[in-house]
Amino acid sequence: MAVSPPVCDFGAPWHPFALPGTDGAIHSLDDIKGPRGTLVMFICNHCPYVQSVLDRILRDAVELQQAGIGVVAISANDASAYPEDAPDRMKALAEERGFTFPYLHDETQQVARAYGAECTPDFFGYNAHGQLQYRGRLDASGRKAAAPDARRELFEAMIQIAKTGKGPQDQVPSMGCSIKWKNL
Repeated sequence: MAVSPPVCDFGAPWHPFALPGTDGAIHSLDDIKGPRGTLVMFICNHCPYVQSVLDRILRDAVELQQAGIGVVAISANDASAYPEDAPDRMKALAEERGFTFPYLHDETQQVARAYGAECTPDFFGYNAHGQLQYRGRLDASGRKAAAPDARRELFEAMIQIAKTGKGPQDQVPSMGCSIKWKNL
């Protein structure tokens, strides 16, 4: 079932975290944040929405990092119910695809809940002061990738945030698979 998160809550603060990465290290928000902004992405291995745009996520991440924007991906899915999203599989994907950013595992799902993440992919773009400025989609892709020349909405928004501190007023929500919450 496809889920679409709410529109951007402009100015909402980011949420500190310290989570284990596929590289074996613990990564905190302070380690990841960039001097011109920060992109926090909730993704996972098994979601077809993520799989359809992973190449574009990786492309955009490199360019955003070069522009002074910190980038991190977090998987919060229940790995016992979805073994493809377990840390060892996350590590294999990050190595195979050459992730240039930390890929973190939110086993307790507390970070995803703090951010209000609802789907994979779910993008949170912050300015240099830790204020939310983007909660939209990567581009027009869904379960299938959009045309190769599709407008790079997330990338353009993050560059605008890096330059001005403000995100675009018009944003199209992301769409994807629901976060696979643990039964509490």
